[in-house]
Amino acid sequence: MNTELKIAYFSMEIGLSNDIPTYSGGLGVLAGDTIKSGADLKIPLVAVTLLSKKGFFQQDIDNEGRQIEHPVEWDPFRLMTRQTKRVVVKIEGRDVSIQAWCYMVKSVTGGEVAVLYLDTDVPENTTEDREITAVLYGGDERYRLKQEVVLGIGGVRMLHALGYQIKKYHMNEGHASFLTLELLLRHKRDIESVWDERWVWDIDTVKDLCVFTTHTPIEAGHDRFSYDLVKKVLGEIIPLTLLKKLGGEQSLNMTLLALNLSNYINGVAKKHGEVSKALFPGYEINAITNGVHSFTWTCENFQRLYDKYIHGWANEPELFVRAEIIPDEELWTAHRCAKKDLCDFVKNTTGVELNPDVLTIGFARRFTSYKRADLIFSDLERLMKIGKKEKFQIVFAGKAHPKDLPGKDIIKRIIDFSKTIDNNIKIVFLKNYQMSMALKLVSGVDVWLNTPLRPREASGTSGMKAAHNGVINFSVLDGWWIEGHIEGVTGWSIGPKPTESSLTNTTDTADSDDLYHKLENIIIPTYYHDKNQWIKIMKNSIGKIAYYFNCHRMMRRYVTDAYLR
Repeated sequence: MNTELKIAYFSMEIGLSNDIPTYSGGLGVLAGDTIKSGADLKIPLVAVTLLSKKGFFQQDIDNEGRQIEHPVEWDPFRLMTRQTKRVVVKIEGRDVSIQAWCYMVKSVTGGEVAVLYLDTDVPENTTEDREITAVLYGGDERYRLKQEVVLGIGGVRMLHALGYQIKKYHMNEGHASFLTLELLLRHKRDIESVWDERWVWDIDTVKDLCVFTTHTPIEAGHDRFSYDLVKKVLGEIIPLTLLKKLGGEQSLNMTLLALNLSNYINGVAKKHGEVSKALFPGYEINAITNGVHSFTWTCENFQRLYDKYIHGWANEPELFVRAEIIPDEELWTAHRCAKKDLCDFVKNTTGVELNPDVLTIGFARRFTSYKRADLIFSDLERLMKIGKKEKFQIVFAGKAHPKDLPGKDIIKRIIDFSKTIDNNIKIVFLKNYQMSMALKLVSGVDVWLNTPLRPREASGTSGMKAAHNGVINFSVLDGWWIEGHIEGVTGWSIGPKPTESSLTNTTDTADSDDLYHKLENIIIPTYYHDKNQWIKIMKNSIGKIAYYFNCHRMMRRYVTDAYLR
């Protein structure tokens, strides 16, 4: 029996390491960083997710530049302990058994967090049901709905079966919102009168138990299921009239369900909080800006540098404010070593030889249309003129969702550019983007590029990781960068100031013009001709960005603002 009150952290995906490929991108890696900081700070967390035994997918690129997906087979037996308890949920009228695997995240501080991976691949289930937890974000809507039933309802049941005492349930995105229905069932008042539904269904108690973090500023990004499908998969777990009050009249909106059953709701950056309020008027939506786990996202060269000059940085990242004391020569040497590691990696994996003396730009994230990975190619003639004046090279990496055809087209277009563009601009695309590759990229490039359509970037975290390694951000003013940006001091902006609080129709022209102007007239000249100023901005990236945009600061905010309420 676990007698200590815990915070139960639910996330559809969690990224802890390459060896556990149960993540697709930023949401999962953020969840992993959250858990690691929870262990470092000895916060009483327990995490719940899905096993995803076939992962998200392994990415290959064919000769034509097209993304090919393969399943990722991995064995939880090597890394985790299978729990003896099982729980059952009803799916399509069948009893579906769920087992859990436990992975312990342990910190050098002595803290630890158990991560429970839910798995339906057990002999008593049908062949179809054994596959429910196989592929992250796989299949159709019906498959996705089943996964969310297992995560939300099965997750709460598993925690109780294992004896956990839960103080708060924290939903990381709406995928886990079905946990609120399980809590309603557990806190249903034993009263026969139905004069006041609130007395039968103790909504206030459930709200007091729940914390909800939304990451999606786009209306279409919120999971919705038809009530016909919900009834077929889940049955009428609570009366349909009540479910429609909580989740929406026309279809079940998982975000709306979480909003209506949580007492603390937050977006993941200040701007995202504003956008979320506009998207869901009438709700009190706070903002806790994301962070990254400092130790995980600092390369070895910079770890050694910080150990020498900023003692205790890993567990007190606010000490990065002292970055100014690092000698310029040693900072530059550490960066050169990280850059060489990246160049070696690129040569070994692609055969392309990058020049470590050439300005290197990095772009790596999920490939979807609003991220605009190809914005830098908007005017090829202008780009090549810039490259003729002084050389630069670009490293791309990232996956498109298997069903995202426009995202796949962007990958193909970039690979086509890499084959045809002027020799003064070397372009390389690294396939099968994952965590260890990400660390090489965010530490080994000189400039980190981010070009989303505003205000569609809820937060973003890759630029925070880059800053931990002294890499300079060059980004559209959206998400976290609005808070981290000081023009010419911590990096550079792309495009106009962020004045909107709802989705607007914008063209690429203003952003691409500003990108080309600053690349040609500020960034490239500073890199090649004013090394002192470049190193000063690198130090500012560490001392003014990494010191604040880290998970330790973020988790302290969650404790004081959300968990202790």
